[in-house]
Amino acid sequence: LKAIEAEYPELITKNSPTQKVGGSAQRTAGILVRHDVPMLSLQDVFSEAEIREFVAGIRAHFPAAEFVVEEKIDGLSLALRYENGVLVRAATRGDGATGEDVTANVRTIRAIPLRLLDTAPPAVIDIRGEIYMPKAAFAALNAAAERDGGKTFANPRNAAAGSLRQLDPAITASRKLSFFAYGLGAHDGYALPATYSDLLAQYRAWGVPVCPLQRALDSVAAAVAYMADLGEKRHALPYEIDGVVYKADYYADQQAAGFVSRAPRWAVAWKFPAVEKTTLVEAIDVQVGRTGAITPVARLRPVEVGGVTVTNATLHNADEVARKDVRVGDTVFVRRAGDVIPEIVKTVLEARPAESLPFAMPTHCPDCGSEIIRPEGEAVARCSGGLHCRAQRAQALIHFASRKALDIQGLGDKLIEQLVRDDRLHSPADLFALTLEDWAALPRMAEKSAQNILAALEAAKSTTLARFIYALGIREVGNVSAELLARHYRELPALMAASEEDLQAIDGIGPVMAQYIRHFFLDDANRAVIAALQAAGIHWPVVEAPVIATDSPLAGKTVVITGNLPTMSRDEAAAHIARLGGKTSSAVSKKTDYLLAGDKA
Repeated sequence: LKAIEAEYPELITKNSPTQKVGGSAQRTAGILVRHDVPMLSLQDVFSEAEIREFVAGIRAHFPAAEFVVEEKIDGLSLALRYENGVLVRAATRGDGATGEDVTANVRTIRAIPLRLLDTAPPAVIDIRGEIYMPKAAFAALNAAAERDGGKTFANPRNAAAGSLRQLDPAITASRKLSFFAYGLGAHDGYALPATYSDLLAQYRAWGVPVCPLQRALDSVAAAVAYMADLGEKRHALPYEIDGVVYKADYYADQQAAGFVSRAPRWAVAWKFPAVEKTTLVEAIDVQVGRTGAITPVARLRPVEVGGVTVTNATLHNADEVARKDVRVGDTVFVRRAGDVIPEIVKTVLEARPAESLPFAMPTHCPDCGSEIIRPEGEAVARCSGGLHCRAQRAQALIHFASRKALDIQGLGDKLIEQLVRDDRLHSPADLFALTLEDWAALPRMAEKSAQNILAALEAAKSTTLARFIYALGIREVGNVSAELLARHYRELPALMAASEEDLQAIDGIGPVMAQYIRHFFLDDANRAVIAALQAAGIHWPVVEAPVIATDSPLAGKTVVITGNLPTMSRDEAAAHIARLGGKTSSAVSKKTDYLLAGDKA
């Protein structure tokens, strides 16, 4: 087929097998596409009473309303656009209004047809659904990673998300992702059927997979029974689910019910309660963070919780350990908060060994031996070693290279930790002094990979002042605060010379943050690192003075933004507010005029 297509290139079609696997095709990385119809989220409910309330609410307006139920797949949302039956684009949900183009990678997923099975398909149809990784594929992926010394994934959802966004479609193809359709976006040349059940039947006829356990409901009792039955079967299913979804079946009822905020009124998701299992605390260690924070972590006898093997659970700080009274040797109940983060719920006191002792925080850092200090009034104890502590240095460098900071592509945690262990990195500036030979000499690093790292370092030299401030890792200064500082001072020397009083005059910069910023720039070692980074070539464009409207309704007003906004990021919203003469703050206070609340506020 390749030979024929080489001789007759006009015969190549998008659904040709030569185009499906990917080969040398490059993913459309970072290209954003706007959804013609927004991809909404669902309201969550957690009890039988809430399901009864949902059904009663719909039937109060539509007495003849019928309902359907289906499993809630634990994956990530995807929109498939077919034109005249041919897949032309695939995009992630993103913020609901705009998603990322992942077409090249989606073409490698066998469950998704490249052409609909129809002799007269719609001119345009946007099929919505969920990308997921089957449990068997997830287990195989992690087993291969452990065998090869690579990074394992915490759960199938994270694995699916990471696999879908690979730069190389061939990697996505190897991950064996799958798909279930459950919704409809924009469409042209397609008459909307009477019911959602009819839509799924049409999808099946077109060769598009749909949730196999979807059912019609004839009563609230049936809705509750379905949840109980699926709760018992969930771990035997070949894919992960985190609840069930209830929908009004008739599209006329859906359209009349409409939407509230960013979710439909005609559908809800009943989430499963977190699964709890018992296991043994084999040890309690402490980890050292970027700012020296000492975090106790319980090392657990491996236990499967909700389809994931849990071996560690953070205990946050000394007060939390004391509150839960967790000790080495204890039997504890463990769950995954939000079905993701492992946490210890409580200790089984009846099973506690007689010789057990309360946990005591160490007095000195386990990495560098420096004294551990807990400032008065703070919950967190910290290592006093600063960048002399290798653990802090590694975390600081990982932060420096992270996506919202310098965004050094390909420079992962393991590489940085290796270089710190080898005593090759003492500050961020050292990254830019390493040669091709230095990088290529690292374990599992070929010359091509080393060249990629050098190219990424060179690209990272061109940044913005806000990103650079954030990358420095000043305590309490997040990316929003860094943007505030960049917009206010516009030049780094002005920020470095600012007093605590000047800093506190900026709305959104409090006395604690101002103190940390001032102390950071007074430190000679920090100033030397900044000078070395600029000498290495890191630069940014001049921050233009904003044109501020004085006759706007927001002039002089203070706005707090929370949650995910449907059409822009919070940083973009803050920039708009600034141009309209307003100010943004990070917390509600008596000075707040407006609270702008997005999804999941």
